[in-house]
Amino acid sequence: MKDRYDIVNNPVHYNTGNIECIDAMEAMLSKEEFIGYLRGNSFKYRWRMRHKGRAVQDLQKSQWYENKLLSIIEKGTSNDS
Repeated sequence: MKDRYDIVNNPVHYNTGNIECIDAMEAMLSKEEFIGYLRGNSFKYRWRMRHKGRAVQDLQKSQWYENKLLSIIEKGTSNDS
């Protein structure tokens, strides 16, 4: 876990206890459910980016979820290539 507070990559409100919220969700959900969660969150941040006055931050958050999604997809297809 990163030591530096970062609203996009390491928000302090998701880092309580010994595990980050995103890691707990990944462990709890099936792969398909977790992929859906990542896609939904990416969409959510893009959808609201023009309405909250923080478009850059919302796009960065959306991109974070897209990058996480990409890493999950790449892990699942590494043996398929």
